[in-house]
Amino acid sequence: MNGIGLLLAIGLALIHAFVSKLNISKIIPEHRWISFAGGVSIGYVFLEIFPELSHAQKELEHSAIPLVTYLENHVYILALLGLLVFYGLDIWASTSRTLNQAANNIDRATPVVFWIHVAAFAVLNIIFGYLLQELRDHTLMECILFFIAVALHFFIIDHNLREHHKHPYDRYGRWFLTAAIMGGAVAGQAIHLDKAALSTVWAFLAGSIILNILKRELPDENKSCFWSFIGGSTLYAGLLLWK
Repeated sequence: MNGIGLLLAIGLALIHAFVSKLNISKIIPEHRWISFAGGVSIGYVFLEIFPELSHAQKELEHSAIPLVTYLENHVYILALLGLLVFYGLDIWASTSRTLNQAANNIDRATPVVFWIHVAAFAVLNIIFGYLLQELRDHTLMECILFFIAVALHFFIIDHNLREHHKHPYDRYGRWFLTAAIMGGAVAGQAIHLDKAALSTVWAFLAGSIILNILKRELPDENKSCFWSFIGGSTLYAGLLLWK
């Protein structure tokens, strides 16, 4: 495994395993750090994800994958599919939590919903881990910027999964996601997809990232700090353009 890929995989795994449990709100008000993270994520979406989707579209236009060749705007359809799948899962988890609270006075989703929800994010982590192999030809600055964006994304995903599932997430879920990111990184060294297949995987992942950013990382006006959001987006965009 290339050294930078291993280090990034370990770093991202540690976010799930330990770092996300830290109560940052004791140091930085929650509305400030979530707004800052949202700003960084928006910079990542507009300056990294959207251009990557455009590049992936060109790859899929010449793909021999069945069905894909007959669809127009394939990559955007796959991104939309990723967004819809994770939006549906989020609504399901929220509904399950509400019903479980009303029926059993337990403020978390049911065990079945918990495992399906965590398994879906584990699939995303496997994809993230696999894609780390693609960073081997990138500069150190590009790798660091990628790590910052994904680490903040993971941090907020953990925050929300913990809110939905409470103790089961701390006891099982975070370790499941930790193993998934490392498993994906290892798989990336043993399995090599062609460019079209890789673009398909990336497009689905991008859709889920966009949904999670829009739904979780952009706080509403009552829980946001505009200047923290602007600071995060401006700083990250500046670093991306400078790299």
